[in-house]
Amino acid sequence: MSVTDEDMGHAIHTKPRWWLILIGLAIVLAGAFLAQSVRTVDGTIVRDIRFKGTNGTVMSALLYVPKNATPETPAPGILAVHGYINSRETQDGFAIEFARRGYVVLSLDQTGHGYSQGPAFSNGFGGPNGLKYLRSLPMVDVRQIGLEGHSMGGWTVLAAAAAMPNAYASMVLEGSSTGAPFAQEGSPNWPRNAAVVFSRYDEFSNLMWGVPRAQDVATSSKLQTLFGTQAPVVENRLYGAIADGTARKLYQPATTHPGDHASTTAIGNAIDWFGATLTGGTPKPASDQIWYWKEFGTGIGLVGFVMIMLGVFDALVRLPLFASVKGAPVPASAERDGAWWKGFAFSTVLPALLFFPTFIAAYLLLPASQWLPQAVTTQITLWAVTSAGVSLLIGRLSGRRIATHQSNWFKSILLALATVAAGYAALWLVDTLFLTDFRLWVVAVKLPSASQWGIAATYVVPLTLAFLVTTRSLATATVRSDSAVHRYLAAILTLITGFMVMLSIIYGLLFMTGSLITAFDPLSTVIAIQFVPVLIALAIIATFTWQRTGSYRSGGLIAGILVTLYTVAGTATQI
Repeated sequence: MSVTDEDMGHAIHTKPRWWLILIGLAIVLAGAFLAQSVRTVDGTIVRDIRFKGTNGTVMSALLYVPKNATPETPAPGILAVHGYINSRETQDGFAIEFARRGYVVLSLDQTGHGYSQGPAFSNGFGGPNGLKYLRSLPMVDVRQIGLEGHSMGGWTVLAAAAAMPNAYASMVLEGSSTGAPFAQEGSPNWPRNAAVVFSRYDEFSNLMWGVPRAQDVATSSKLQTLFGTQAPVVENRLYGAIADGTARKLYQPATTHPGDHASTTAIGNAIDWFGATLTGGTPKPASDQIWYWKEFGTGIGLVGFVMIMLGVFDALVRLPLFASVKGAPVPASAERDGAWWKGFAFSTVLPALLFFPTFIAAYLLLPASQWLPQAVTTQITLWAVTSAGVSLLIGRLSGRRIATHQSNWFKSILLALATVAAGYAALWLVDTLFLTDFRLWVVAVKLPSASQWGIAATYVVPLTLAFLVTTRSLATATVRSDSAVHRYLAAILTLITGFMVMLSIIYGLLFMTGSLITAFDPLSTVIAIQFVPVLIALAIIATFTWQRTGSYRSGGLIAGILVTLYTVAGTATQI
């Protein structure tokens, strides 16, 4: 096969170019500055907090202190808690808007999440410790405490309410519920002044409220018991009385479970409830929201993060040290014929078909242990290894061969480590300067804690081996006549089309009928959403590195390391 002039240009050009790094760094810093500016609007101070909880467990939180809150003029306080396999920053939309209304906000990392120690689910998820710490702050009016939690964060604040029944005034359960499996049963008198924000397309309706469809939550017997009625609960109607702590209200925004964090309506519902049940805040209409600009800032930070790594790779691979890594890329096919389309279909459909079976198998057969301490990371690893194994087997049986430059393994590993280190150096920089990370909705790149670096060592080898196979198979998507843009598009579509079709069917039916066809595993359904943007980034990185080395090795190594760090830092540690 021939090599294009463009490919040869990539292979022989040796002068380092720095513009990609500089643009990426500028984007990262601008995004982080914007994000922190939104967080600290109107004089709010945001602090990174550590405090000791039950049995000396170190707990982590972000503390938002508006300028009106002082020891001389204490303000209402709100404990805000994220859901399972998330972290304190996931609650930023809520925390920013609460702080803008004069509330001191403690946005807590649950135990076993983020930078909080201990195993997940322990010590009431960390809720009682968080409430105790919030009440200890001199600028907080302990008579006006609100509790807000999303999903498992709802169970966290319910644990706090059960442990300290007279230590709060009201609460908001976002996509969460009272009762089994992890909370005390609700009643007309407990918890105090509770609003339920349960979206019409919430994927966890059966787990939370025992109804197959979220839009039918008003008929849930568990919800009716909480509201003290035997009839369907009427949305937006006030039940009980705020004065005696029995107030109840149901809100149902038109979004999904993870969509609560990106919904001005869901956040506005929480604002309205605390405005009605807590005194001492600064009145602002619920429609007056700016949190999404913070999300935009950290979102473009993700773009800059990838650009910095690509720029560093491009600069380093041109140095004499890495001369053995460089090679001319050789497209795998002359045209997109029948064989190409069969290979494309196989490469994109197989990972999606294996997603739910491998996630369920890992859940049943590989529970969290000392050697596999993170259940979700184990699921992702089994999926990646199984997909790669089946792909490799079928590739061998079909006799397909991929022309690739046999780059030096040691230097390829060194180059991959340096590339990822550059991206995480930028992450450390914005964390140090602005106390932010790189995130957009469900996608979040965080600095791992000390213990998470150790956990990453457990998973990095199998994940990297799996992604080496994945990036090797991507080479079959290259066609001789393709432009650089077409190569990127082919790689992206190869990795995401199967997941896009799967998610389109799942959520298309959910929005049309209200029923989740994957209700047997709603958590994995939500996790699958992240696969699309993450796989897009990996396809870009794999194509970029292939065009400069003629090999799949660098892209696979970088992908394996990135996925490991991304997953380990962003999920729960059970052991």
